[in-house]
Amino acid sequence: MTMPTTAFDPDDDEPSRRVRLDTLVRLRWIAVFGQLAAVLIVHDSLVDEALFWVAFVVVTLYGSLNVFLLWRFRGDARLQPDGVALLLGIDIAELGVLLFLTGGLQNPFALLFIGPVLISASILSARLTLLLGMLAISTATLLMFVFFPLPWPGEGTFELPWIYVFGVWLAIALAIGYISVYAGQITEESRKLTQALAATELVLAREQHLSQLDGLAAAAAHELGTPLATILLVAKELERELDPKSPMLEDIRLLRQQAQRCREILGKLSEFPEPGEMFVRMPISALVEDVVAPHRGGEAAIEVVMPSEGGPEPIGSRNPAILYGLGNLVENAADFARERVEVAVSWNAESVWIMISDDGPGFPPEIMDRLGKPYVTSRRGRRKGEDSPGLGLGFFIAKTLLERSGGKLTLQNRQFPQRGAIIRVHWDRSEFERPPAPLWSGSAADDPLEAEAEAPRP
Repeated sequence: MTMPTTAFDPDDDEPSRRVRLDTLVRLRWIAVFGQLAAVLIVHDSLVDEALFWVAFVVVTLYGSLNVFLLWRFRGDARLQPDGVALLLGIDIAELGVLLFLTGGLQNPFALLFIGPVLISASILSARLTLLLGMLAISTATLLMFVFFPLPWPGEGTFELPWIYVFGVWLAIALAIGYISVYAGQITEESRKLTQALAATELVLAREQHLSQLDGLAAAAAHELGTPLATILLVAKELERELDPKSPMLEDIRLLRQQAQRCREILGKLSEFPEPGEMFVRMPISALVEDVVAPHRGGEAAIEVVMPSEGGPEPIGSRNPAILYGLGNLVENAADFARERVEVAVSWNAESVWIMISDDGPGFPPEIMDRLGKPYVTSRRGRRKGEDSPGLGLGFFIAKTLLERSGGKLTLQNRQFPQRGAIIRVHWDRSEFERPPAPLWSGSAADDPLEAEAEAPRP
């Protein structure tokens, strides 16, 4: 007997329905020893000696299958649902053969047909459980009419009335149906709860990771302020001292500009508009222009496309999470674009969309499903002066911040022969236009930070 190799595929997409081989083998050993004991006990009652040896061989082969499984596969191997169903189907068939030799449904052990189906309902899908249930009921139906007499002491044979045998069959069929449905529903609810808890743990871990990055960003802004000021000062002095015709003047000027940009980026880390501050709410066209403006002037042209219709323009908060998230996506698109980046905006009465597309190489298919997780990056090597690929934290932070603002991201590549990546961000319009919550609703005297600032100094 050989098992299909797919029964032990480690890349199964239903890990919650996979069972350790060792678990099934242990249960089957209990069945083997129980059946072997039963056959030996009724040895003297069997009408034909040949029936005893046939039953003994069946149980021995059944036990040999366990030995083969342990020899062929590791005990901690995880079986796919199809592999588990195959083993449970063998259990039903082996039990059917033993009952055929020992009285059919007149044998009280016929109720054991329920066992494999109950196990299937607990760990397998409804489709596989239905197939095993049909196999068990079909085998039981056949055993109503085809079987050897029940072993009985003495010269006579024991036969139950037909109506009683039919009642046994009906009881088995109803038990298989009722218990399978009941166990399946309870197990499915438990499985969904487990999956929900696992998803919650992933979200909490993601938020914790982002909170840690918030702290690192604040520390970086504090620690890098002084070195950047020194770099700017030295760059200005060098620019002033160099001869206007010096070939190094352009490099020094570029160094000063990039250092100044670093200071502006660090300054934005602590940039939070106060309630009532100008431009705390702005139309989406102004928000998109605010996002795109810092990235213009590069190698790739950035074009903003606004709709000609769609109703009144959405007016949303000047949310730093949206500004940073969209800015990071636009910057990535500009880095990978060959010539052009398009930022298309659309809306209706219920939704708001922003689509960022480029004409670059697109997302690598092998990591598209994992983009947005920490340390997963599509930067495969040196690009435009980069000495090493990125860490993937920028896209992770952008995705998390946009999702915090109520947005949902979808990624795709352009259809061949076109090239490039497309990122769509979608908000419910009510979520996008929600007014920002005030940072502090009390008076200045109630604010502990203000109180500390206004407290008299000794």
